[in-house]
Amino acid sequence: MDITVVGRNAEISSRLRDYIEEKVVKVEQFDPRVQRVAVEVTHERNPRQADTAERVELTVYSKGPIVRAEATSSDRFAAFDIAMGKLTERLRRARDRKKDHHRRDQALNAEYMEQEAQVFDSALPDTGAGRPSDAPIMDNPSAPTEPGVAVESQLGDSPVIVRQKLHEATPMTVDEALYQMEMVGHPFYIFIEKETGQPCAVYHRHGWTYGVIRLDARVI
Repeated sequence: MDITVVGRNAEISSRLRDYIEEKVVKVEQFDPRVQRVAVEVTHERNPRQADTAERVELTVYSKGPIVRAEATSSDRFAAFDIAMGKLTERLRRARDRKKDHHRRDQALNAEYMEQEAQVFDSALPDTGAGRPSDAPIMDNPSAPTEPGVAVESQLGDSPVIVRQKLHEATPMTVDEALYQMEMVGHPFYIFIEKETGQPCAVYHRHGWTYGVIRLDARVI
């Protein structure tokens, strides 16, 4: 398992790096198939945000779904511990879900298949995940053609920056999309529905209720 630790507006001390690597290695206890864990530490320079100046985001890349968690605090070690707690809980839920499916498939004597998907987060608030620090800023960029590469552009003369990123999408059911959304901790999740081929978005409403938005992409 590879562990990468990067900083944005922050220097990563050897003490913090050793602490992170010592804790992150435990991820394999929940998912032996994990391939890489990316840790991003961000420092917010705005003094008004001193209480949340340190943000840590953890992303687990495995043969199954991507699992992500993040947290903020005034202290980097505390932010990491909080994010690690969230990540551990999501990994535990993912492991239990796999066990439940396996038992159900044995009872029904049916084949169990596990779906893979990438987080389509270009429409979500930017957490910096997966964005290279030197992402190019262009005046009039075309739509991205290379998956995972971010392209940024300034909106006219305004200070607004528009970020575009292309993600590969694996068709899935609504149930699987809800599961993916919970695993990455986002309020909504964009996907292609397996049965209809429609672009869809699931989102969290309130309590244990969810909504589904479907797009009719047919040309009239």
